Amino acid sequence: MFAVFKTGGKQYRVAAEDVLKVDKIKGEPGEVVAFGEVLVVGGDNVMLGAPTVAGATVAAEVLQQARGPKIIAFKKRRRKNSRRKVGHRQEFTLLRITEILTEGKTPNKEAPPRPKRAAAPRPAAADDTAEEEPDAASESPKAAAKTSGKSKAKAFAGKAKKPVTKGKKK
Repeated sequence: MFAVFKTGGKQYRVAAEDVLKVDKIKGEPGEVVAFGEVLVVGGDNVMLGAPTVAGATVAAEVLQQARGPKIIAFKKRRRKNSRRKVGHRQEFTLLRITEILTEGKTPNKEAPPRPKRAAAPRPAAADDTAEEEPDAASESPKAAAKTSGKSKAKAFAGKAKKPVTKGKKK
């Protein structure tokens, strides 16, 4: 099931468990907010609003209140010794859609608990105590020089320098 709702002058197409950035709205992290301006509710049967779907709401959990990257507005008028530099950071709210409701139902006041992801099991090694030596052929020349104990001066001493000639070239 999906829905298209409107907030901050923009429209967003969302489904349950989607995470999206919207212009800043009121709400603390962990709080559930409801959007009543739902334009379309889709799924098995599609409901189009005229202009909104009656009794439909989209509930979302506020994850974070934050600010976007700095945008620099630099204006220069050539030959006039005039320039202006202004920075701006847009505030936004990060939301996770919890549920899409129809028929006038009210959203839950608390966000549903998120299932914990189980860590992937690590494959057991045949012998954990034995350490393997790195293959010298697979290493880069710089890494090989570092591991062989040579100093940097000795490692780069083999490179030939271009002879410097003075005078005119013929």
